[in-house]
Amino acid sequence: MDPGFLTPLFERPGPWASVYFETPRASEDAAARQELQARGASEQLAEQGADDATCRAVHDTLATLPRSERAPGRAVFAAAGEVVLDPALTAPPPGGTTAWWAPLPHLKPLLELADRKPSCLVAYIDRTGADFEMSTPLGSFHAGGVEGDDWPVHRTPSKDWSEKHHQQDVENTWERNAAVIAEGLAACYDETRAELLVLAGDPRERRAVHDRLPPQLKELAVETSHGGRARGSESPKLDEEIEELRTAHADHRVREAMERFRAGRAADDEGRTDAVEGVPALVEAAREHRLDLLLLRPDGPELHREVWVGREPDQIAVRSTEVQYLGDTEPVSARADDALLRAAAATGARVLAVPTVDDSTHDLPVGGLGALLRWPADGPAAGETEGEVHA
Repeated sequence: MDPGFLTPLFERPGPWASVYFETPRASEDAAARQELQARGASEQLAEQGADDATCRAVHDTLATLPRSERAPGRAVFAAAGEVVLDPALTAPPPGGTTAWWAPLPHLKPLLELADRKPSCLVAYIDRTGADFEMSTPLGSFHAGGVEGDDWPVHRTPSKDWSEKHHQQDVENTWERNAAVIAEGLAACYDETRAELLVLAGDPRERRAVHDRLPPQLKELAVETSHGGRARGSESPKLDEEIEELRTAHADHRVREAMERFRAGRAADDEGRTDAVEGVPALVEAAREHRLDLLLLRPDGPELHREVWVGREPDQIAVRSTEVQYLGDTEPVSARADDALLRAAAATGARVLAVPTVDDSTHDLPVGGLGALLRWPADGPAAGETEGEVHA
């Protein structure tokens, strides 16, 4: 997951209300049950010390959420009397609605319950331009588009010399438009930080666009015969194909990341490693902006371990006194997973929830937290030694 969509949660100070809400199924008493759950969540927050304005904002949002079979749950994050983010969940929270009031947003459940499949950029192409659409953990939305020349774009069957000349002009228009679409698509891909690229629409033009993409995108792009740019050309088969591609890519991403993590833990001849695990080593890497891919095993015992944080995402330490040396004289206690997720989002690192699926991954990373690094760590994984006492 690219945690960039979580940025609004780190652009303002806490404390934060984090609620994972189970949306009632449609029934005669659904509205009453939703109101009861919304009231219960706000009361949980109040008992934990949340201010009245934030409790009211959470209650009002939860009580008015639309009920949909496609969204069996919703995460709501609020601070200072305002709901800042409310992504849909793909599965209901186990055990029903739960609420936390803490210095940082509580994000680990979001990695398990929200859409964890990679973001996908879809280009709907015809011979005059293209429309772009993004599928992300927050849903699908229009991502812009490009328009090329709209004349001439149609061939004629005549053998007359002037008509042949016209047909050549048509071919030239198609080629120019393909180049314009490819350039716009590459820019949109970079801007959205999508992980998958799907080309749909006119067969000839999408092939021409594919051929003109930069090498790294050309290798990544997938063409599909389903769907198109014209109104009314929506295709359920295209939606199914995109979901299959996203699922396959997510599975491949986990396997590849775990292979890199296993290899990266081994020190080179100079004692440097490309991967670290455990809270102390990860805290040091986060402070130095070295996190590239943060790995979290949802059942890991160290996810809820106490760390200390300041106002800035890289003000993070195992001991409260260390944060003061980093520039914040009033550090607060936070969960390790929440603090590291904040640091990852702020520095452009990616995040991957590692499912416990078989014997090859059940104990990796040790303690439930690990990372691939942007540059190697010197010597053995930095951090505490066995038996060290924490402040």
